[in-house]
Amino acid sequence: MKKIEPYKNIDEAISKLDNGGRFYNILTKADDGIISTSELGKVGGLFYDKQQMILFFEVSISKLDKEKRKAVISKLDEKLQKVYAKYKPIELLPSEAHTKGIVASNMIMTGIPKLTESNSNFIGFIMIPIVTGKVTTFSMVPIIDIYDVYEIRDEVSDKEFLIAHSKGTTKLPEKKIKIAGVLKELKSDKKEKTASQKFLEVVYHMEIN
Repeated sequence: MKKIEPYKNIDEAISKLDNGGRFYNILTKADDGIISTSELGKVGGLFYDKQQMILFFEVSISKLDKEKRKAVISKLDEKLQKVYAKYKPIELLPSEAHTKGIVASNMIMTGIPKLTESNSNFIGFIMIPIVTGKVTTFSMVPIIDIYDVYEIRDEVSDKEFLIAHSKGTTKLPEKKIKIAGVLKELKSDKKEKTASQKFLEVVYHMEIN
């Protein structure tokens, strides 16, 4: 999980994003008015995960007004425009996420997270891949073994939604923040065939000033 400092103005956004890519991207030019996948990957510290690139991009331009965001988006090259259309995050309230959220899609929400500290108060299982040589199998493990788990609520409703990030990273503050991640399934027990719950795996967060 990473804290994002969004671009303050359109000039900063374009300057950072239209960067020429990494040294081996010899066909990519800086300041040419076109933002490519390699350039977005460089500024986001990413290489192959296009879904996460778009999540980073959307959060990084989130403080620009609507017209300026559209201007930055228009500079994405043709391939990146298609990737953006595929992975563009939806923004929902925590109280809307369970019914309107789409599993495996990018999502952004704003609310106040509260860490679930007691393991006895929370039970849920996720499927994780286990790779042995060339063979990949899957195992059900308690989510609290892998993640720090929070309940997040908005100011409109008392309904809460689960969010989580990998253990070992900085804890989220218990104040109103914006978070971004990928919506995933959560099962209440190992025997459950169809997941009855969802949670947001948090990748980025930003403060709201």
